[in-house]
Amino acid sequence: MFGTILTESQLTVSEIGICAACALICGMIISLSYKAISTSSKSFLLTTAILPVIVMMVIMMVNGNLGVGVAVAGSFSLVRFRSLPGKASDIAVVFLSMAAGLACGTGYVFYAAALSTVISLVLIVLNSSGLFRQDPSHRYVTIMIPEDLDYAEAFADIFKKYTYGASLNSMKTVNLGELRYELQLRDSSSEKAMLDEIRTRNGNLTVTSSLMAPIGTEL
Repeated sequence: MFGTILTESQLTVSEIGICAACALICGMIISLSYKAISTSSKSFLLTTAILPVIVMMVIMMVNGNLGVGVAVAGSFSLVRFRSLPGKASDIAVVFLSMAAGLACGTGYVFYAAALSTVISLVLIVLNSSGLFRQDPSHRYVTIMIPEDLDYAEAFADIFKKYTYGASLNSMKTVNLGELRYELQLRDSSSEKAMLDEIRTRNGNLTVTSSLMAPIGTEL
């Protein structure tokens, strides 16, 4: 059942059509499933839907030629420099789409369909279960500070008052300084009061609070 449908070295129109149709169906399954569990742009969802077909075409074009395969892989590696940083789940979905395209390109259409369907269902179930739901009291706070502020203990009393603990993840002291903290709020409703007190301490400079770690923060 999970064998390849490509039995000859010479591809036929029917084999290409079946593989392309399966790749498109797999892409639609993955894209629609991801739409149900995440807020993504229309362009990303469209890309996810057609990516398996594109990968399938490339695999069929290579057709076992190692030299061509290396050249194609090198050209695909350039795509990462044209893309913006995304969520970790976006990367996982892109890899799933590529895996489905690889399976379809080698003729394993039933395997590709099963892979796409099962993993998409697993994503939906895990998302609905709330097993990996983010703690709403967990925050990443970025504080801009003037150069002359002694940041070591500048906000210690504020964090002690409003949080269970705060760790300094990174700092920058060129021009206006920047401190990045990871903290656990005692009460989510007191977040605004905490930010107001921080602003009075840092000269009313920008203070940003988010649920997700800022890009470039090492966790």
